[in-house]
Amino acid sequence: MRGKQYHRQLKLTAPWENDAGYGRKLRTHRNHTKIIAQPGIVMKVLRRKRIVLFIAYFLLLVLTMLNLANYKWTKVPQQCNHQMRSASYQGRSDIRSGSSFFGELFNQHPEVFFLYEPMWHIWQKLYPGDAVSLQGAARDMLSSLYRCDLSVFQLYNSPGGKNFTSLGLFGASLNKVVCSYPLCSAYRKEVVGMVDDKVCKKCPPQSLRLLEEECLKYSTIVIKGVRILDVNVLAPLMEDPSLDVKVVHLVRDPRAVANSRIKSRHGLIRENLQVVRSRDPKLRRMPFVICDRTSRTLRTALNPPSWLKGKYMAVRYEDLVENPVKILRNIYRFTNLTTNHDIESFALNMTSGSSSSSKPFIVSSRNATQAASAWRTVLSIQQIKQVEDYCHHSMVVLGYDRVRTAGEAKDLRKSLLTVSKL
Repeated sequence: MRGKQYHRQLKLTAPWENDAGYGRKLRTHRNHTKIIAQPGIVMKVLRRKRIVLFIAYFLLLVLTMLNLANYKWTKVPQQCNHQMRSASYQGRSDIRSGSSFFGELFNQHPEVFFLYEPMWHIWQKLYPGDAVSLQGAARDMLSSLYRCDLSVFQLYNSPGGKNFTSLGLFGASLNKVVCSYPLCSAYRKEVVGMVDDKVCKKCPPQSLRLLEEECLKYSTIVIKGVRILDVNVLAPLMEDPSLDVKVVHLVRDPRAVANSRIKSRHGLIRENLQVVRSRDPKLRRMPFVICDRTSRTLRTALNPPSWLKGKYMAVRYEDLVENPVKILRNIYRFTNLTTNHDIESFALNMTSGSSSSSKPFIVSSRNATQAASAWRTVLSIQQIKQVEDYCHHSMVVLGYDRVRTAGEAKDLRKSLLTVSKL
C-alpha cells in the first residue's frame, strides 16, 4: 500500500515510564506503508512487514520435571492424554532443539529484523507466574513488536531502572542487527557469518527509538519464540487482516528431546517451575509435559481454521539437518524470502561440521545428523517406551516410528522417519 496513512495508537504505559523520559509521539512513514494493528492495543503506521513467528516444538512442549532435580524415570509407562507445555532457557542459544540454529538462518538473512526470545523479559519480570497466565502478556508483546513498537520492553524494566537499550535485549550480543552497522561498527548485516558475543558486548548501547527506526527499514520481522503454548494463542493476531503473520513450527523427535533435556536439566530450573505451577495437575509429570499440548496444535494444523490456512508450516529438525539447503529453500519460499549461496553454505557448514560444544546452549558447527540420532544409543528401552506411550499421537502425526526392541533402537542404519501428515 503506497502513500501516506495515519492511525492512532493507544499505548499501555507503565507508571515508571513517565519518569524514564521515554514518552514520544509516533512517527509517520512513507513508501510501502501498511497499518499493522491489534484491536484494543495499538495502531502504528509503518512500512509493510512480513512477520514470522516460529515455534520450537520440543521446547514448547518440554519444560519437564527432568530439569527440576534428578528425575527418576518410572519403569511402567503411564497413559498419555493430550497436548503440550512451553518455556525456554535463559542462556544464549539452544542446540538441544535446534531452535537457535534454526533462528540463526533468519538472523543471517540481510532482509530480516530478528528478535531472539523477547518474551523472556516477561517471564523474568513476572516470575513466579505460571506459563499459562502469561500467555496474554506474551501475545500483547508480539502484537507490539510486529509493528516495531519496542517500547513494550520498558514495561518489563525494573521500576526506577535505567532506560532500556539495545544491549538490554535478551540475546542482544548474538543479534546481527544490534551488532551491525549503523547501530554498531563491528559487523555488516549483509555479510553472512556468526558474530562474536564478546565483540558485540562492546557495541555502544542504543536507545529503543533508534532500534525502532532500524526495524522499520526491514521488510520482514522474525521472532524466535518458545513461550507460546499452542498456535491457537496466536489466533487474534493471525485473524487481524492488517497483519501478515506466518508460523514456522520447528518440531523434533520427542525421544531426542527427552534425552537432551536430561543433559541440560540444571540450566532450566527457574522457568520449569513456571510451567509446573500451572493449574493442570497432569502437567506435573515429566513425559506427559513433553507432549502435553502438542496434540492441540497438531489437531489445529491438521484441520486448519480459515485464519491458519496457508500461514502454518511444520519443519522437522531431522529433515533440516539431513537436507539443509532443500529445507532452507522451502522455508524461505514460505516466508517470501530469497536465498543465496552464502546463506546456503552457512546452513550446510553448520550441520556438517566436526565440532560440538559440550555446553547445552551454544550454536556450533557439528555433525547434526549424528547428534539428532544420539538418543538411540543413550536412552534405555524403558525410557524410550515411556516417551513413545506419552507422545504416540504427536509421533504418528509428525512421522516418527516407534521402536520394538533395544537392538532396533541402536541400529542407526534403520530410519525411524516416515511421511509427516502435516
